Amino acid sequence: MNRSKEAERRPDDPGGDKPPIRSIPSSNNRIDSRDLFQGIREITIAHGDETYRLRLTAQNKLILTK
Repeated sequence: MNRSKEAERRPDDPGGDKPPIRSIPSSNNRIDSRDLFQGIREITIAHGDETYRLRLTAQNKLILTK
């Protein structure tokens, strides 16, 4: 019996319906930015009713914008 690629896809696969679940390690209320970005340059942060963008610049600086 052949199953389609869609039927074989796990829900946590990047191509699935749900985004993959990630775990961000922390120690003493400190998070390493490399664990946040993991190969991307921008993340979105939901804070209450507001949305913020945290970007990593070409000079390896962080910029947080509303």
